[in-house]
Amino acid sequence: MSKADDIFVDMCTDILDHGTTTEGQKVRPHWEDGTPAYTIKRFGVCNRYDLREEFPAITLRRTALKSCMDEVLWIYQRKSNNVHDLHSHIWDEWADETGSIGKAYGYQVGQVSHYEDGDYDQMDRVLKDLRENPYSRRIMTNLYTFSDLSEMHLYPCAYNAIYNVTQEPGESRPTLNMLLVQRSQDVLAANNWNVCQYAILLMMVAQVSNMNAGELVHMIADAHIYDRHVPIIRELISRPRLAAPKVSLNPKVTDFYQFTTDDLIVEGYECGPQVRNIPIAI
Repeated sequence: MSKADDIFVDMCTDILDHGTTTEGQKVRPHWEDGTPAYTIKRFGVCNRYDLREEFPAITLRRTALKSCMDEVLWIYQRKSNNVHDLHSHIWDEWADETGSIGKAYGYQVGQVSHYEDGDYDQMDRVLKDLRENPYSRRIMTNLYTFSDLSEMHLYPCAYNAIYNVTQEPGESRPTLNMLLVQRSQDVLAANNWNVCQYAILLMMVAQVSNMNAGELVHMIADAHIYDRHVPIIRELISRPRLAAPKVSLNPKVTDFYQFTTDDLIVEGYECGPQVRNIPIAI
């Protein structure tokens, strides 16, 4: 059975059984009808996924893996902050008339800094360091730039990806691991989406760095279930759990900037029915 299902069910159960509520407090999000969107939340959730064991897609419902990859490419490969460069419509409500979401996400990845050995944006520096200095403890991207927050149409949720290389006993190639830091997460709408996104990013970066993809550690400061999502979550976590799908990448791609969603290979993804019409707090 999918270990990602087990982690998701345990996390949701813990939030529902032991979480604290924001009901009655001053909260920013509201429902479409203007009602405040309260949550049940847990602070400081940490989940670990070992990509050497299985790909962490839940089977309780389907996660759109190609769309996950497309959004990752939009941010880290295309370095775009314009929704016209994204094939899904996830970010449309935050875009202006030109399609821009302001100085957010891909805009931050594409910002160039000067180093002693040249000028690099965030992703190019990650790729260079993994080639030339893989055991550095300084390999990361950070999307949360305080000086630009006022010009972002939304603040980044998953904002800090830290890469760490280990040499496992008996392995000829190093292992690339990632720590993903997230300030806030709508568990129903985004949890497995974010997990799968960054698992795919880890796999891509590991492949082009001639490494094995290892652990994805996901740290969430505020993991919450919205009040109107509670019955949906209860039904979702009661579903049967199936075997995890097999997910791989086209092994011929050796340049991070050559990946497309056609290079994602998904086999044997069986899952429960999709959850439709999830209300989204804005």
